Formats: sequence, C-alpha cells, structure tokens
Amino acid sequence: MTQMSEHPDKTDSAYHYGVIARAIAAIDAADAPLGLEALAAEMGMSAAHFQRVFSAWVGVSPKRYQQYLTLGHAKALLRGQATTLQAAHSAGLSGTGRLHDLFVRWEAMSPGEFAAGGAGLVIDWGWFDSPFGRILVMGTQKGICGLSLAHGMGAEAAMADLRARWPAATYRENSAQLAPWVATAFGQGPQGETAPLYLMGAPFQLKVWEALLHLPEGGVTTYGEIAGLIGNPKAVRAVGTAVGRNPIGYLIPCHRVLRKSGALGGYHWGLPMKRAMLGYEAARRDSRTDAQNAAYSA
Repeated sequence: MTQMSEHPDKTDSAYHYGVIARAIAAIDAADAPLGLEALAAEMGMSAAHFQRVFSAWVGVSPKRYQQYLTLGHAKALLRGQATTLQAAHSAGLSGTGRLHDLFVRWEAMSPGEFAAGGAGLVIDWGWFDSPFGRILVMGTQKGICGLSLAHGMGAEAAMADLRARWPAATYRENSAQLAPWVATAFGQGPQGETAPLYLMGAPFQLKVWEALLHLPEGGVTTYGEIAGLIGNPKAVRAVGTAVGRNPIGYLIPCHRVLRKSGALGGYHWGLPMKRAMLGYEAARRDSRTDAQNAAYSA
C-alpha cells in the first residue's frame, strides 16, 4: 500500500485502483468470465502489464480475483464468515494487526449535539490517496468523522454529501491535521498507534456502526445479524438505513454487510466499489493465509 498523500494522481495505489475499477466494469458487462488476454485488451494494456498492475494492487491473478466478485463467493463468505461478528463482539477485536483492529478508540457526540447539525464544531477536511482511489476525509479535534470515496460520485458530490450531514459546522481545509490519522488508518502510521474516530449520529446509528467495527477484515455479516446483536432483532430495515447513513466509508466497514441471500445489496458509494472492497479484502486475507501456510511448511 502506498503512502497517504494529498496528491492521489502521483501514487501507484490510485493508478492501480483506476485500472481495477475499469476492469470490474468490464467484468460486470461480460456474459462470462474474461480471460487474461481479453481483460487486458479491454484495459488497453498488454497481458503482462495488466497482470503486474493487477497483482500489485491485490496480490492475486485477475482470474482468481474474478472469483471473489461473484455472487457465489459472497454466499460462501456469508456461510463461513457471518457468525464471526457475534464472536468478535463478545471477545473483542482479533488483535492480529488487521486494518480494522486499529479502531478500538472512538468517541461520539451527544444526541443533543447531533441534533444541532454540528453547530459550534470546526471540521477540517482534506483529499488523500487510498487503495480505492481519491478519498475526502473530514475530522474534528477528536478524530475522523467522515470519509467519502470520490471515485464513484465525483469530488463535488463527495464534498456536498459530507457537508450536508453537519450543515451548521464550520469547515476548513487542513490536510496536515488529518494526515497522521489517515496514514495510521491505512496501516502507514507508527506501530501500535490507533486512528481515532469521532462518530456523529443518532444513538441507534451509533450502535450499528460500533457493531460493524468488530467485524474483521475479510468477514461479512447480514442486516439481520446486526439487528440481533444490538438487541433489536426486528429492526432489520432500520439497521439497513443506519448502515446506509454511515459517514466514514471503508473505515466503518458497511461494505461487509450483505443481504441474507448473499446478494450484495446497496452501497452508498456504488456497488462496483463495494464489490472491489470485498474482493480486495478477501484476496488479501487468503494471500496472508497462503503465505503463513507456506512459511509453516518450510
């Protein structure tokens, strides 16, 4: 993963995701799985170059990655992984150094403060690179409060989307304040550091978002399981609404929530982005497992 930067066009990570995003669109449009040559041709690249870019981004071949993007794989994940949310919530986070194990430190504004629409808050913002293209990050002095993925919706829409959540706040561009938190959130900060989150939502929303923070990378869950976990098993529809209102994309992993059938469901930043995230995490998890097994067998 490349270093976080204010200039996303200057990093390999953003370039790689741009290629991957186009590849996913081509895969979605195809009637059958695409071979390496055909997929590379769609990207306007040689097969060797495309393979290198693809592997640099996710660590597996395009053929294997396509398997992670299918409904069948989502269903398999759901059968084998969904129950991990209950276990993780009971035992705490896994402690293995995975991305979302960093998020054990968070605060929330009071219901009254939330109802005031951010009045009196100063919210800093800045643009950064991520493995999924350009991201807009916002934060208060207490931590990151917003993260929007601009690839699917565009920069202007991403900014408008976050600012509309706290219309009475004062906004200022201040990438320097946010940069250390963003670097830590994406695994580029000092060892053992945590990236603080400042959650701004209604009490029910906070319960849902907290539950999502306990789901490990590579795992998935359902709206119904979250509803049961927070003590409202009949509130599946309300859980879905709360998941959709998550203001901190990827870091609060709402992309890991699937329908009971295994279908992807909706995603605020677009289904291609959700599909890319799930495939990326599953491939990274399996690559780590393969490496660990190889080391054990050596």
